[in-house]
Amino acid sequence: MQAKKVVRRKSIRKRVRRSIRGTADRPRFSVFRSNKEIYAQLIDDDAQRTIVAASSRDQDVAGDKIKKVEQASKVGKIIAEKAVASGINSVVFDRSGYLYHGRIKALADSAREGGLKF
Repeated sequence: MQAKKVVRRKSIRKRVRRSIRGTADRPRFSVFRSNKEIYAQLIDDDAQRTIVAASSRDQDVAGDKIKKVEQASKVGKIIAEKAVASGINSVVFDRSGYLYHGRIKALADSAREGGLKF
């Protein structure tokens, strides 16, 4: 069962990446979710570089003993603050094949509240 989930996610990710491209003006908001942590990046695909990154392993979030959904929403707020500070307001959301609920939805909603548009 586990192998099927991984293969399914990779095929969805591949299909979505064909249509989503990040630019310097509107970078790709990529999310990776592990069992314990969540990571978010704003990526410029044209220049092939990460503009802004945040994760649940950062100093601001790592010390808190909170649930994973709350952790994801904190990461969303942090990445939104960093993005707005670097002059980015609009992004393309790439959920990386994960279903849009739970931690992914919490991250996206808090990033929207922080000022990102997608």
